[in-house]
Amino acid sequence: MSDMSVRFHLPGLRYNYPLNMLLVDLLEKEPGMFREGIEIASMFGEFPTSRWNGGRYSGDDQCDAKFIRAVIKSVNAKKIPIRYTYTNPLLTEADLSDEYCNFCMRAADNGMNEVIVFSPVLEQYIREKYPSFQLISTTCKELRSIEEVEAELQKDYKLVVLDYNLNNRFELLEQIHDKERCELLVNSCCRPDCPRRGEHYRFLARQESIALKNRKIPEGKKIPMPRWYCEYGEQVTLSKIRTYTTHISPEAVWDQYVPMGFRNFKLEGRTANLFLLVDTYVYYFAKPEYRDEVRFLLLTNLEKNKVIHVQKPKRGIWHA
Repeated sequence: MSDMSVRFHLPGLRYNYPLNMLLVDLLEKEPGMFREGIEIASMFGEFPTSRWNGGRYSGDDQCDAKFIRAVIKSVNAKKIPIRYTYTNPLLTEADLSDEYCNFCMRAADNGMNEVIVFSPVLEQYIREKYPSFQLISTTCKELRSIEEVEAELQKDYKLVVLDYNLNNRFELLEQIHDKERCELLVNSCCRPDCPRRGEHYRFLARQESIALKNRKIPEGKKIPMPRWYCEYGEQVTLSKIRTYTTHISPEAVWDQYVPMGFRNFKLEGRTANLFLLVDTYVYYFAKPEYRDEVRFLLLTNLEKNKVIHVQKPKRGIWHA
């Protein structure tokens, strides 16, 4: 791994998987279109629906064993780790034996892959049962002081994902001793200092639990799925995110954070609109003069691979 690499962590193992792999291929084939030193350092998320999942709710979809193994194999073949986001904050010891989550762990248990953790119960279980996985401390812990960050860096984590509210607090970031083991969330859709962020994580965990219960309940008797509403704003366009004081621009990544010693940058978007995610990748990765071309290549290849469908008018017959 080059000391000058700028390591990005991409969202999604299920819905964004085709786009992520297209991006990786384009980075390999057309490096001149992209900013210098980009390394895709992981693809993070879950294979829904996972009891251990946290941070985002992906609906009540679930993946079969063949798909899970194929994704792990193809991502790892590019020398990229998959990184499970197992940050459900409400887990108990009874949840540790979940068959599906343990299958996902076994399928990726090859010494290359990673898990983002929150629950001490799950963290201890993974350390004992799946010691080949490297662990990452989640941003969901909301560590807001440098003392808390420094204490977390003393633990046996590969990386510590910082709370997004520390972004652009350079007087604090400069105090971190092990910057290379910190990961910055550059495009958080939450407004700065959102007071409901922790509550939202717990709400998502409850949604996950309800989705799994509903699998065993007949139609007509399923538990209604609660919907999240945040009065602090839910607009997640790129133009809106760029106005936040917590936003980190691509220029800042290369001109400020990398020279400071930070190397790891996380892109949010596991459940984002696909077109927003394309724009986000173009914004962070493409050189400004190639943004339109990279966007065009990604979108046309998504259409070619039938990930997006352009509906054409039905065949008509002229008559007077």
